[in-house]
Amino acid sequence: MKFRSMAISALMCGLSFTAVSQDVFSPRSALVPLPAEVVVSSGPGADFRGGYSILSADSSLAGEAAELGRILYLRLGAERNEADEGSVRVSLAVDPSMGREAYQLVCAGGTLDIKGGSAAGVWNGLMTLDQILIGDVPSTAVRSIAAVKITDSPRFGYRALMLDPARNFLPVEDVKRYIDRMARYKYNVLQLHLTDDEGWRMEIKSHPELTDVGAFRNKKDGAGAPDNGFYTHDDLRDIIAYAAERHIEVVPELDIPGHTAALLAAHPEMRCLNSDTASVAVGESHNLMLCASVDEVYTLYGDIIREVAEVFPSRYIHLGGDESVIERNWGECERDSVLMAQKGISSASQIMNHFFARILDSVRSNGKKAILWCELDNIYPPANDYLFDYPSDVTLVTWRYGLTPKCIELTRKHGNPLIMAPGEYAYLDYPQLKGDLPEWNNWGMPVTTLRKSYEFDPGYGLPADEQAHITGVMATLWGEAISDVNRASYMTYPRGLAIAEAAWTPVELRSWDDFRSRMWPNISAMMREGSAVRAPYEAASAE
Repeated sequence: MKFRSMAISALMCGLSFTAVSQDVFSPRSALVPLPAEVVVSSGPGADFRGGYSILSADSSLAGEAAELGRILYLRLGAERNEADEGSVRVSLAVDPSMGREAYQLVCAGGTLDIKGGSAAGVWNGLMTLDQILIGDVPSTAVRSIAAVKITDSPRFGYRALMLDPARNFLPVEDVKRYIDRMARYKYNVLQLHLTDDEGWRMEIKSHPELTDVGAFRNKKDGAGAPDNGFYTHDDLRDIIAYAAERHIEVVPELDIPGHTAALLAAHPEMRCLNSDTASVAVGESHNLMLCASVDEVYTLYGDIIREVAEVFPSRYIHLGGDESVIERNWGECERDSVLMAQKGISSASQIMNHFFARILDSVRSNGKKAILWCELDNIYPPANDYLFDYPSDVTLVTWRYGLTPKCIELTRKHGNPLIMAPGEYAYLDYPQLKGDLPEWNNWGMPVTTLRKSYEFDPGYGLPADEQAHITGVMATLWGEAISDVNRASYMTYPRGLAIAEAAWTPVELRSWDDFRSRMWPNISAMMREGSAVRAPYEAASAE
């Protein structure tokens, strides 16, 4: 049977890496992220050769019951058998006394019980069950689960990966494939970077010109190639529903006021009036920005934000706010000079306060909260303060290399929630080893090894009260060199496993050597399932 051949394949792959594994075969041996508590017992577990019956399942857990059936059939060849008294008794339940994403999995004496604080918690327990069956090869080979009790909950409630279809478009089915993989490792947010200089990827029904122009590059830049296209409202609702079944929230990102060449190609009248007179084309940045003094900019984005809010049920809309070349645009713009005089604005960077005050009004009026990339008054250390006055209801994301300690300090001081995505650890577009990127796209990016990503502590070792405002973790995959979902998967994994563990597992339980041993069965499983993944040969060494 298929499951037996898979088990033998996993056994062979696992044996090839025993040099780095202290606990090759047990219910614990493929658990990533590592749960808070795992107790393996010598007593009887559950033998699925006679199938299984669902003893109880909350009516709200129909999707989880279906996922349970998929996992047990895929890994063990087990089918539901309510009539056989010899079948394993399975229960799925919601226990509101637990944290929303917390779960407990107990396998003992011919029963398997999974309970969670919500359906999301039960789902997390199912993902752990899947990993038990991936890693405990001897038990899986005889269609059983060893006796084990796992009690678990996440360190952070916001655990995100970011895809960038703005730069290289990814079809709906490819995004779904990416969601499938991230769900196994308990990520619960997918951020979609939908607009940038290289493309406008979301249908805006009230402004079809945005995709008519912005979703297609000039022929010399590859028109008709896979990097051209956009998502309709129905496409996005399909992705959102697929993700929701796996308890993943999809957060849209619309980057402003910079990174807007695709929009400005459709609306050149909204650019700044400065010395740069070059025509605007999709994919050709020229470091242009939206003009802060053009009222039509705010009318347009009011319409855009309204449609985004209608399509995306997410709590958040990410609005970028990064890498704006302010002095060259607002600092030289005739219209923005008048605005500064009228509003008593002393420096061009402080126009950001005026710009985002108007944009954020649209966000709030549509019942959403804003996320922005955290920009400081210098792009390199040392930096002293925010670039502008971020409102306290805006969640910030730290990302610039070397500036995360200052971002933590400032967000705590000013009361902004903070998501951790420091470039040193969490930028998945950075090469994993020298030569790991197409040379045309390597602008001198630092190498970020698997071990470097694993060393990431989102709390930066600070006392609990100094990191209490940190709400989550995100790994970003910018799309300049991501030609398809296979490249996306290859650049994400296995570093995505390391970031998943940083976001979930208590820091005191984490160990590089232990992680390496648990990583290998997951790499083997991804390869068998047809997912592109980098085999980190340098991590096979005991050093």
